[in-house]
Amino acid sequence: MPEPSFQRAKWSIAALFCFLGFQYGTWISRLPALKTRLDLGAGEIGLLLMACGAGAAASFPLVAVLMRRLGSRALSLASAAALIAVLAALSAVPNYPLALLAVCADGVAVGCLNVAMNAQGAALEKAYDRTAMSQLHATFSAGLLAAALLASGVTALTGSVPAHFTVAGALLLLLLGCARPALLAHREPAAAPDEPKRRGRRGLPSGTTLLMGAAMAFGTITEGAMNDWSTLYMKDVVKASASVAPLGIAVVSVMMLLARLCADRWRTRWGDGRVVRTGSAVAGAGLALALLAGGVVPTLLGFACVGLGAAAVTPCVYVAAAERGSDALALVAAMGTTGLLGGPALIGFVAGATSLTLGMATVAVSALIVTLTAFRIPWRSRTAALVES
Repeated sequence: MPEPSFQRAKWSIAALFCFLGFQYGTWISRLPALKTRLDLGAGEIGLLLMACGAGAAASFPLVAVLMRRLGSRALSLASAAALIAVLAALSAVPNYPLALLAVCADGVAVGCLNVAMNAQGAALEKAYDRTAMSQLHATFSAGLLAAALLASGVTALTGSVPAHFTVAGALLLLLLGCARPALLAHREPAAAPDEPKRRGRRGLPSGTTLLMGAAMAFGTITEGAMNDWSTLYMKDVVKASASVAPLGIAVVSVMMLLARLCADRWRTRWGDGRVVRTGSAVAGAGLALALLAGGVVPTLLGFACVGLGAAAVTPCVYVAAAERGSDALALVAAMGTTGLLGGPALIGFVAGATSLTLGMATVAVSALIVTLTAFRIPWRSRTAALVES
């Protein structure tokens, strides 16, 4: 069977990224309905969200094994099918314990698909010597947006969660059908020079892999904390009005989406290392200056710097980790999930002990730590790569 064209393969893999964003956005948008149907309190909702994250973080050993045995193509399709089944289960769970079990299973499947689809993206770049990963991550954001719009439209017609999830499941099947034909038959690359060679030491990550994991963790801390705390900071510290306060997250999200659409061209021109180092420095310095200046406009400009600068960090680190094999990619992805989950809680802890301003300063420090780690990560060099727009 002939290899698909770059463009066809890219859109096929993009369908997986869109699939994951759409599936997550679908069930998370109906949390209020699940809360009412199962009569849950705020603490139980928090535990439900933690169960999803814990399942994703704990999936690392399983993902590493499945990637070696199945490859990224088969694992992508299998985990995507599992996510459709989980969505159907969530529409009908009769009690809280079963909801916890379903959401935990969702987290495991998310962990599998996250690693597999990023392995596909990295294999695409390597096979065709073209950058694409940032655009692929942008389609994840597009999937989230599409899920929110669908949830808004369906709930305007009916409050039925099963009806909503049936429509969403049909669209997910369509996306999966679009993804399947041109996925790459990705094979495990040879081990990197500093990775353990002996079978007995296979589970021990190298220092380089741990550096990549640290960059991913602090990068996702930056993203996650901005999503969770920007509106509250605008309202309580900057004293923005109720109509202006939500613009904080809007600015971060829009800038990140636009930057991810452009970042592959930056990667082609300047290389992944320079893009990560410069971007994370812009994010950290821009936010720090905004915290010092205060005021609505400086704060929004600082938030824009975070969205702009942090956009390419995770796509580039995924590519670098994939170069070192599926074990490294799975570990780095798990550390990223940990940062995404732990980041908002860390900011809350610092804010509770000191102030929200210092809590947000922790976000700036996280971005600057990414800059420091990026100097020690071996980034793949690119030779006259072109980007398909």
